Amino acid sequence: MYVSDPSAKSPTDASDADGTMLVNFIAGIAATGGLLFGYDTGIISAALLQITQEFHLATIGQQIVTSAIIAGALVGCLSAAPLSDWKGRRRMIILAAAVFIVGTAVASLAHSVTILTAARFILGLAVGASSQIVPVYIAEVAPSSRRGSLVVMFQLAVVSGVFISFIAGYLLRNDSWRIMFALGAIPALFLLFGMIFLPNSPRWMAMKGEIQAAREILTKVRATRAAAERELREIIDAHDVQAPWSELAKPWVRPALVASVGVGLLCQLTGINAVLYYAPTIFKAVGFGENSALLTSVAIGVAMIVATVFGSWAVEVIGRRRLMLCLLPGAAISLAVLAGILSLGTPTGIYAWVMIVAVVGYAIFNVGSLSVAIWLVGAEVYPLSCRGKGMSLVAASHWGADLIVSLTTLSMVEAMGAAGAFWMFAGVNLFAFFFVWRYVPETRGLTLEAIEAKLRSGTFRP
Repeated sequence: MYVSDPSAKSPTDASDADGTMLVNFIAGIAATGGLLFGYDTGIISAALLQITQEFHLATIGQQIVTSAIIAGALVGCLSAAPLSDWKGRRRMIILAAAVFIVGTAVASLAHSVTILTAARFILGLAVGASSQIVPVYIAEVAPSSRRGSLVVMFQLAVVSGVFISFIAGYLLRNDSWRIMFALGAIPALFLLFGMIFLPNSPRWMAMKGEIQAAREILTKVRATRAAAERELREIIDAHDVQAPWSELAKPWVRPALVASVGVGLLCQLTGINAVLYYAPTIFKAVGFGENSALLTSVAIGVAMIVATVFGSWAVEVIGRRRLMLCLLPGAAISLAVLAGILSLGTPTGIYAWVMIVAVVGYAIFNVGSLSVAIWLVGAEVYPLSCRGKGMSLVAASHWGADLIVSLTTLSMVEAMGAAGAFWMFAGVNLFAFFFVWRYVPETRGLTLEAIEAKLRSGTFRP
């Protein structure tokens, strides 16, 4: 039962600027989990060149070391859902930061392939947990008018982490790969201590029956007490309580499941992490020098940041769905150009430059669409009662597809040639366009409770 606060209509104790600043601060600290996500998954592209030589790894060994973090992420994201519903989003982010620190220490000190693979699996547990929890936490704290740009801060942190890993990999190319891994401890410590001072999700508090605590949090992060009261009333009126996993299979929730899991799968099956993980290895194999291959990865990192900054603006102005529909054809065309050049043989002269432009263009179009949208769509389309579990399935689909891609990319390039592999990824990007057009609705400007109402009324699909 909703009980209003008598002071709700009184002037706010904090200004609009104060509320905005606090929300920005909360999202910024929490998004550091994305920085760790990006760094720990991206650094392997440079480290793998040294690790392969030191441990004499064959193709299968390279893929296992690379994929261990993905396997851990798959376990981590599924395990985090019930824990975040039980203990809260904030506490689970703190736990993920602690696991990051442990995994980083073990990885940087590893003296065998077995220990390194185990350390990468531990890091994956934290990566998977953060990919499930952080977007949900930010979405549940943010106002609906800014939810898109604030949740995309997580993805911006992810690509920033990837970019930093590429820079670190290039600068440390003549030093030990252990230093590359050890640097990941810095943002992990920042996240661990930063989250200690942040509030719980107000929606999680309300779901737990802590109405007054939810009210106090909303009052701090909204422009007025009246706005906080209105939002609290919407949350309570939705009558959400924690639901079992079976809730996700019910017909009224299924459209959200199809849309979000589909975007999660396609985010990886379109090939972005194949490019991230193996770009230096692939470019070196087709004739680029090692330094040139690493610098190409830096260019990809810059492109990803530019695309994500644009996407953080576009999701609020253009919309989530329209952004994906506008950019995905460009991703397919870029990969088709890349595949066409590779089919001609070792690229030289102008063809080498066109190849680099095609890779950078693909990174801009793909990251600016699917990678920007995946965590945002997953965090906002589910009802509160099963949002944590639904987001776990989104993260699991992402990491499951990533595991398949990372385990098969080098083998696929050996079997099909680089050109054949990229032709295939171009086709998947084209399929992703039609999937978004058919199944993913526009959620821009809607409150989380309004999105849930559309699910219940059967008007969710585009």
